[in-house]
Amino acid sequence: MNPPRLITLITDFGLSDVYVGVIKGIIAQINPNLKTIDLTHQIPPQNILAAQFNLINAYPYFPPATVHLVVVDPGVGGARRSVAIELADGFLVGPDNGIFTGLLAQKPIVQAVELTQTQYWRVPQPSYTFHGRDIFASVAAHVASGLALSQLGDSIDPQSLVQLPIATPTQTATGYQGQVQYIDRFGNVITNIPGDVVKNQKWAIMLGKRSIPGCRTYSEVPPSQPLALIGSHGWVEIAINGGDAQFQLRLNWHDPITVQINGSE
Repeated sequence: MNPPRLITLITDFGLSDVYVGVIKGIIAQINPNLKTIDLTHQIPPQNILAAQFNLINAYPYFPPATVHLVVVDPGVGGARRSVAIELADGFLVGPDNGIFTGLLAQKPIVQAVELTQTQYWRVPQPSYTFHGRDIFASVAAHVASGLALSQLGDSIDPQSLVQLPIATPTQTATGYQGQVQYIDRFGNVITNIPGDVVKNQKWAIMLGKRSIPGCRTYSEVPPSQPLALIGSHGWVEIAINGGDAQFQLRLNWHDPITVQINGSE
């Protein structure tokens, strides 16, 4: 028998309440040998795009066959489907609301099912407000224990899985036009402009008439000064050396961002 698979957790539940602990309790009831890893429970409430951003950035760092349980579910109890998805190198469990968008665009889908077999839920009649507890945690534990997806429910066309429109940057005469796609807890503002387009270039972020220099490290500017760089995630990022770029530069999700290329290094 294969060893139990790892389960990762991404939610917007926060850490002030018992919700995360309850999820882990359900998993342990089904198989106490399963190991869970908390990726984050601090997704902004109902922010599906933030959840998919965190998932796509964490996914490559886990072994094949890891089960990724993602619960940011503003449509809980409504018409949206509950799904489990097998990729070539891992599994996804959660609501079919676009939360897997970025990953599904990158990875081949082996199979996808709608979770209709209630014997693998915690209870046959789940709460209308906590499918993370009553459906998804239980299903993730069964998948991590080796249950085939075909036993969990009805097969669905992978093309029918919800994928949200993700803005892509456009090339301009002087560089690239993009937008803010994520803001981390340090206030670093992460754009949707890939770092590859500014490598080996002299470049800057233009916020109105303000030019923020493209750098390699935070220390290239004095403390409290803004800079732009390629973050560890591979995207162009705006930061403050020792400060909060979102607050100091008054930036927010989806704000437009302009990269100006000033020639090769």
